[in-house]
Amino acid sequence: MVGHVLLLVAGLLTAPARVDQLSVMTWNVCTGTNSDCRLYRASSVELAETIGTYALNQPVKPDVIFLQEFCTGATGTLKSWLEQRTGRRWTIGSWGLLAGGGAPYACHPDRLGRPRGAQSIAVAVAGDATFKIHPLPAPPWYVKRAAVCATVPARKVHACGTHLSSGAQYDDRQPGAPYRTRQLKRLLELATKPGYRAIIGGDLNVAPPDSGYGSAAGRRAVVPFYRAYQECDQRGARRTGRWTREGKKLDYLFAPKGTVRRCHVDRRVTLSDHKPVYVKLAL
Repeated sequence: MVGHVLLLVAGLLTAPARVDQLSVMTWNVCTGTNSDCRLYRASSVELAETIGTYALNQPVKPDVIFLQEFCTGATGTLKSWLEQRTGRRWTIGSWGLLAGGGAPYACHPDRLGRPRGAQSIAVAVAGDATFKIHPLPAPPWYVKRAAVCATVPARKVHACGTHLSSGAQYDDRQPGAPYRTRQLKRLLELATKPGYRAIIGGDLNVAPPDSGYGSAAGRRAVVPFYRAYQECDQRGARRTGRWTREGKKLDYLFAPKGTVRRCHVDRRVTLSDHKPVYVKLAL
């Protein structure tokens, strides 16, 4: 197993929830190392309050939350905040990124100089869930990559969140970003779990197939997801969607075909360089 796993299980009684519906949110919160983002060096309390507020004060209120560029040190605070505000039990699976040499890829300290752990991806689930970390192919000269998958027995859902290589010069820099293509292929494979509905989401760092922008290799690599699933913001047969970062769609929520009832992209958000995406599903 690559990296380390942090699992936090809450002890609060779960409020009744409809098992025939599920709502999911994904957001790259950009808090770890990017000084251009407003949540850069935010404290654990500020992060929990911000993420929780955007989870609860939206038309779609998520039962599952995918996070990217989060910090492992804020996981427990987020769990507590969600429990106190929702009256539901939450479980969180988190994976801290590793640098190419194997050391934790640290979040920069908060504004008071307090450590915040490693930059992470996380999956938060309202209710009971078990988590598994799946390593993904990654260039040896930059950070390792993985997917966090949550098995939710009460909903028969297998929800996998990730943050893939960007294709930038410092990351998957080879022509066509071949590591990212392999990451997508592996993600599609590991999301399948017999007897469970797969939900896949996160910052995939590729453009939609029919968007006309971004890397052609990236657009081709995400086509199998559209064949197998319905993307939250897909418009009929056109495989596009509203932009989520600087005029381009990089953030996705895939679900079984025919289950998407509503998709919401909050383009008003300016705290991160990514916009949160929400989907409401009929199971």
